[in-house]
Amino acid sequence: MRRAFLPLTAVALALVVASCRSGPKEDPILRLAAAESLAQGKELMAKKKYERARPYFSHAFEVEPNSAIGRESLLLAADTYYLEGSSANYVQAEAKYRDYLNRFPTSAQAPYVQFQIANSLAKRMEKPDRDQSGTRKAMEAYQELIRLYPTSEYAQQAQEQIKLVKANLAEHEFQIGRFYLRYGLPPAAVERFNFLLETYPEYPDKGKIYYHLGVAHVLMHQTEEARKAFDRLRTEAPDSPWISEIPAQKNGASK
Repeated sequence: MRRAFLPLTAVALALVVASCRSGPKEDPILRLAAAESLAQGKELMAKKKYERARPYFSHAFEVEPNSAIGRESLLLAADTYYLEGSSANYVQAEAKYRDYLNRFPTSAQAPYVQFQIANSLAKRMEKPDRDQSGTRKAMEAYQELIRLYPTSEYAQQAQEQIKLVKANLAEHEFQIGRFYLRYGLPPAAVERFNFLLETYPEYPDKGKIYYHLGVAHVLMHQTEEARKAFDRLRTEAPDSPWISEIPAQKNGASK
């Protein structure tokens, strides 16, 4: 008895139909109007459910990218990344904020967005003993905010943040100078400590700089320069614990 075979096209069609029937259901968010999606996203965001809120904002933006609803949704999507935290999320937040500025450069929200770009960079600052390229980018972003929006409510906040960023950069310079000192390179240490004093005059712990600068000069047998550094330590930082570490002999070493 001969077997009956279905045509190949019929088999393929049957497989396609079966696949469609068993495939994933349509995302209910896609059925929402932009305003509805934005509203539901805000409800979730108010409950700090940032990851769950994000698809609603993304959908609202995709539906009406050039409307007020779309602009607000794009900004809130960026905020969800920032508020959720973590280095990876700060990267995503920065990208979203930059996307917003590229699309809507004249928006009334531009000062806030620029501030958040800088904050997203500052949140990823490395410790002072690590590479500071990201810290410098944060500094530039805050300075750009002040330059572009000097009367903005965020300009003063940017000034305060710059102090923290500068402190990180200054401490990085100190770490490098102390590294040179420990490994027998006092001329390089002197150069780095002097650069720190000139570039970051608001550095809060100048006492330790003067101490290490003086020690570097001692190691270079520059007695007069060492004396000047230690005198500045005593005069400008009279309460510094580094005063008690001033070496009595020419071969004093860094702590």
